[in-house]
Amino acid sequence: MHFDLTDLRLIVAIADAGSLSRAAAAFPIALSAASNRLRLLEQRLGMRLFERQADGMAATPAGRIALDHARRVLAEAQHLAQALEGLAGRRRVSVRLAANTVANSTFLPPALGPFLKDFPEVDLHVEERPSQEVLHAVQAGDADIGVLDGNIPMHGVVSLPFRQDRLVLFVPRDHVLAGRGHCLFRDALGFPFVGMQEERAMQRFVEEMATLLGKPLTVRVRAPSFFAIAQLVAENVGVAVLPEAAAQRHSSTLPAAIVTLDDGWATRELRLCVRSLEGLSSQGRQLVAYLTGA
Repeated sequence: MHFDLTDLRLIVAIADAGSLSRAAAAFPIALSAASNRLRLLEQRLGMRLFERQADGMAATPAGRIALDHARRVLAEAQHLAQALEGLAGRRRVSVRLAANTVANSTFLPPALGPFLKDFPEVDLHVEERPSQEVLHAVQAGDADIGVLDGNIPMHGVVSLPFRQDRLVLFVPRDHVLAGRGHCLFRDALGFPFVGMQEERAMQRFVEEMATLLGKPLTVRVRAPSFFAIAQLVAENVGVAVLPEAAAQRHSSTLPAAIVTLDDGWATRELRLCVRSLEGLSSQGRQLVAYLTGA
């Protein structure tokens, strides 16, 4: 059965206005044309959608079902129009992404590049937050998509797998721990550390773990990036905790070694979360698909 979007807009307008004449005036369309459209639609359907009453028009049970579907079809048509306008360069689309330090610094950049290339109409706003704050931002609607530590209980959001993350110890090649291959985090707490700025989410997490072990981290210097940290470690300034992906990248070019941390918290699953997939823009849903490999 064929449905015209104009017919769907008309029955929604009649339901909202409670009157055929008021709906016709707001459309705008001649009252006779509106009446004829409604009559022909009801004839094609073989049922009445509205009861004519002295004070206006009220939807029949069949009309209420039709209205529910009509509103959803019109909403999807609007989303389609907006998405196509964006692709044509006539409309910018903003997507807000909140992620923890590890995701932001290692896994997201190579994943976001292909997406931004394919969707030039998207303005992506990326913010770094601790995992718990990422979750709160998504729950509150302050972020469209979040990437965070999968060990955090997630309520009120849809959670999807993203990447596996491991934190490791990065030490100078001739360091006493270098030959061990693996150790517990507490074994390294007697050495000076090279860290990130205190406000960085991963640094806060690492320092919290040290405090729980009863020995706060001794940070000799704070550096702005994983690359800067790796260079300072290679110069024997101290040891550092890095994501395994970053450590592997820098260990191949610097005189430094990777020491696996045996602590349970050092291995984490990164997950992606949204309030609802249906509530995202078309581009937001595409970004989720790019990030999860769906």
